[in-house]
Amino acid sequence: MKSYGALMGLLLILSGCTSAPQKPAETPAPAPPDLVTGRSAFQKLYIAAHGWARDAQPFRLESQPNADANGQNGKSAIWRASFASSLGKSVKPYTWSGTDDKNAPARGISPGPEDSYSPSNSSTQPFDIAFLKVDSEDAFATAQKHGGDKILEKTPDTPVSFIVDWNHNTNELTWHVIYGENRDEPKLAVDVNASTGEFIRVEK
Repeated sequence: MKSYGALMGLLLILSGCTSAPQKPAETPAPAPPDLVTGRSAFQKLYIAAHGWARDAQPFRLESQPNADANGQNGKSAIWRASFASSLGKSVKPYTWSGTDDKNAPARGISPGPEDSYSPSNSSTQPFDIAFLKVDSEDAFATAQKHGGDKILEKTPDTPVSFIVDWNHNTNELTWHVIYGENRDEPKLAVDVNASTGEFIRVEK
């Protein structure tokens, strides 16, 4: 009888253990956004583009402000570069994302749709990457000295976006530092030489 009682006690203990509620698995904390400068993102995008076409050359690099980064330090969580292939007679954009924002592309590099390329189109004129010596954070610092500081002093939450492309009129690679949500009608747009870091002009 003692053995029977001991066995029943053991079964009750085991039953109590198995019926205990299971702890829910811990959800890993979301990774913080990765904010980088234009040149840093461009290096990643350039490598990806050469997987598409060995002669791929960039003609535009631009940032996209979002909830994680307003661009005011020259960094962004989203950068897009567009490339042209003379051999393939086509252009293709690539986007780098370092954020999990629902309104942003997935983290990593995403290719965009391919389109036709015309060498005579001045808006898609490729540039030599050797000209991109000045980073977006330096372009931002220069723009701040030419009116940007006053914009942010008056409206601190103003987003700042960046575009770099080749100016075929002056034959120089140019950073366009744009203050405001509407790029077509910005509060201020400052041009900075992407090779020397020198101030060029205030567009608006």
